[in-house]
Amino acid sequence: MTEPKQLPEILTASRFYLSLSLDGTASADCYFLECRGFQQTQAPIEICEVTKVGGGSGQQIVSTKLPGNVKSGNITLRHGMTSSLDLWKWFKSIQAGQWGKQRKLISLSIYNQASQEMARFELTNAWPSSYKLTDVNARSTEIEIEELEVAFEQFERKK
Repeated sequence: MTEPKQLPEILTASRFYLSLSLDGTASADCYFLECRGFQQTQAPIEICEVTKVGGGSGQQIVSTKLPGNVKSGNITLRHGMTSSLDLWKWFKSIQAGQWGKQRKLISLSIYNQASQEMARFELTNAWPSSYKLTDVNARSTEIEIEELEVAFEQFERKK
């Protein structure tokens, strides 16, 4: 009797958290509950040619689509603000003109509730392009949310 095929686990957002590692070093401030804009696109390029029809003098336009350049979008990471200044310092170093040294290899891992890594993406030459805090209201009971937008050149799924 054969064993039933085991289906892969579906990675649902409500059961997972994200960890960000900068050049292989994880900081206490690099755990996120939300990631937006993770995409890579390859727009088609359309090439048109005029060709002869049969052996006669008639002409026909032939259209061919080829893959264009691959483009990566920016990702936006959100989490509850902590006392750590790691992300803020990374952002400020870019503003200070040290962007050449601050482009990082980022590993973005998705973990399940048992803290097992279920998926990992590597983003090359990543740097923070925007830093934002949610509006502050002294009467609110919500936590302060820190948001970091990260630009990168490529990403690859490693696991």
